[in-house]
Amino acid sequence: MSTAVVTIVHGRAAHLRRQHASLLADPPDHWVVVAMDDPSVAGWRPDRLVPDVVEVDRDPLGLPLAAARNAGARRARELGADVLVHLDVDCLAGDGLVTAYAAAVRSRPGRVWCGPVTYLPPAPPEGYDLARLPEADAPHPARPAPAPGAQEDSEDWDLFWSLSFALAADDLAALGGFCEEYVGYGGEDTDAAQLARRTGLGLTWLGGARAYHQHHPVSSPPVEHVADIVRNAHLFHRRWGWWPMAGWLEALSERGLVRLGPDGWELVG
Repeated sequence: MSTAVVTIVHGRAAHLRRQHASLLADPPDHWVVVAMDDPSVAGWRPDRLVPDVVEVDRDPLGLPLAAARNAGARRARELGADVLVHLDVDCLAGDGLVTAYAAAVRSRPGRVWCGPVTYLPPAPPEGYDLARLPEADAPHPARPAPAPGAQEDSEDWDLFWSLSFALAADDLAALGGFCEEYVGYGGEDTDAAQLARRTGLGLTWLGGARAYHQHHPVSSPPVEHVADIVRNAHLFHRRWGWWPMAGWLEALSERGLVRLGPDGWELVG
């Protein structure tokens, strides 16, 4: 039995290296890094915890996030991993994250495990002090955040997010992985949550698997991804019968970028 951390990346070299540093205190057996149209990753060879790099081409419509997650999971299974920890490239692993996820998955299979994530302020010039990350612990208030050592079962799959989660490799295979029809930003993780619910998996928030999201500029709503959001929202609606990303779509509508037409959400102009 072994544990793999799977990270997908495009153009986040500094964030990837800081994540690597955060994993060294509690390293997984394998670190699978999926480079989406990012050839620079393959040439990076750190002294410890050398990434197993999988390269994925860009789709004409955008970055293939769902396909990249599946490619990483497949490679992890080829390496013999029975526990898959999916960690966003922007996330730093907190103390004991890998060990906590691995123990939880093996003790209660048939569940998806999510850890609390704290959004960090901009890093100082010398970078984040990994030893002091617990002092910054302030998990996102919109998600459950059990104390370290605690677990909280949930039936609210709308709260699932792909920043930090873990499950058994067999459980991911049972739900069929992420739907690769999703390309570009938005929707693929919401879809995966519905697949997990339909498959009969449980959802638990794990206090011991804390992560820290490195700061980077963002727009809210993500106006630069409006075409992806509308396209993926229609795909999700065809698959599940309701509209995802409602908050983003409504905010984009308020800015005059999208509107709700007779056939659903559509781009304006």
